[in-house]
Amino acid sequence: MPTPHEAEKQITGPEEADRPPSMSSHDTASPAAPSRNPCCLCWCCCCSCSWNQERRRAWQASRESKLQPLPSCEVCATPSPEEVQSWAQSFDKLMHSPAGRSVFRAFLRTEYSEENMLFWLACEELKAEANQRAVDERARLIYEDYVSILSPKEVSLDSRVREGINKKMQEPSAHTFDDAQLQIYTLMHRDSYPRFLSSPTYRALLLQGTSQSSSEA
Repeated sequence: MPTPHEAEKQITGPEEADRPPSMSSHDTASPAAPSRNPCCLCWCCCCSCSWNQERRRAWQASRESKLQPLPSCEVCATPSPEEVQSWAQSFDKLMHSPAGRSVFRAFLRTEYSEENMLFWLACEELKAEANQRAVDERARLIYEDYVSILSPKEVSLDSRVREGINKKMQEPSAHTFDDAQLQIYTLMHRDSYPRFLSSPTYRALLLQGTSQSSSEA
């Protein structure tokens, strides 16, 4: 009679050791029938069928095909002193200014929350897209880059918004992430924006504008 240790080896077999790590305990189940499992309509990465395995492969490939980042602060046009001062009037004015978004993004990077701005910008690009195939692809990238729990750039969203996104991802549209975008916009407004206004970065820009105005006078 084989020992318990030998019996365990017979059960697992060498092929088990070569199996790639799964995202849930359900992944070890035998392949399902060709028909789509109803749970596969969910984008929460909990399914084990071939459709979700394809998604996992696509997720790996998407690591090398990110949305284009913002141009660097050096590339953006230098804001006027009046424009810099207007950023303190409201968060909307800051976010409507390309230079303001660039400076604010640099500040968010120092707070390790740059993904909030990147997500908001990605949503803006998605809403401007008219081609449905491009919408589907952009929505997939946005989900996997900023919503998936597997992403290192996951943004902070409540469960209600996440559930809504998972349902909308069955048929993505240009407005799939509207609720999430608003939530992140509000988070940046209430949390990061006040600290930005009192940061050395913004104060230096104000002083620079004041010095420039004095030299021109």
